[in-house]
Amino acid sequence: MNHFALTTPLPPEQGPKPMGRRDFNRFLLGAVALGTTPLINLLVLGDSLSAEYGLARGTGWVALMQAKLARERPQVQVINASISGDTTAGGLSRLPRLLSLHKPYAVVLELGANDALQGLDVQVTQKNLAHMAQLVSQSNAKLVLVGTQVPPNYGVEYNRAFAQVFVKVAQEHRALLVPSLFSALSQHLATLPPKEANLDLWFQADHLHPLKEAHPFLLQSVWPAVQKTF
Repeated sequence: MNHFALTTPLPPEQGPKPMGRRDFNRFLLGAVALGTTPLINLLVLGDSLSAEYGLARGTGWVALMQAKLARERPQVQVINASISGDTTAGGLSRLPRLLSLHKPYAVVLELGANDALQGLDVQVTQKNLAHMAQLVSQSNAKLVLVGTQVPPNYGVEYNRAFAQVFVKVAQEHRALLVPSLFSALSQHLATLPPKEANLDLWFQADHLHPLKEAHPFLLQSVWPAVQKTF
């Protein structure tokens, strides 16, 4: 029961004014400094590209994002639920529990590459991503959908269809779209001399998983969309 309830409502001009986004962020930052507010969770659900496959702990783009948020938005806690080798089907099976357990304010979804590597129909990938987007929406969390690239030997048509999957899901479910996790890295490599742009300097031996030197650029691709969730 609210013991401070008024017997008669205040006139509109005397009632509390709605708090703007900037004021709310200031309130959160001040409350964190005083230790009076719980952290809010940002959930990352991805595959090996987000799970630091082949890297020292703390050097992948998700860990770099956590460090950046610790400096700029200390009220945000990043929960990395990524698993190497995971597919959209695997992510879909795990997502309901993760949403229930962590109650994130936003979800960064980076899945689909292993679907392509396994030769799955792009329609199956799209269906799984759409279902996950729906679950995120139902939990009242915001969604950042991260696309990725598949090896060029899959052919132009498949690559185009695969890329469109993320565009369609983002449009249909009003998600923030990162067209490619590798976009900032690709742009950077295009500015370098051939010797410095050698993929052996940026990727592990499989030429699929980036080295730690590349991960700041992966974060650079994702960060603008993550910022928009605040």
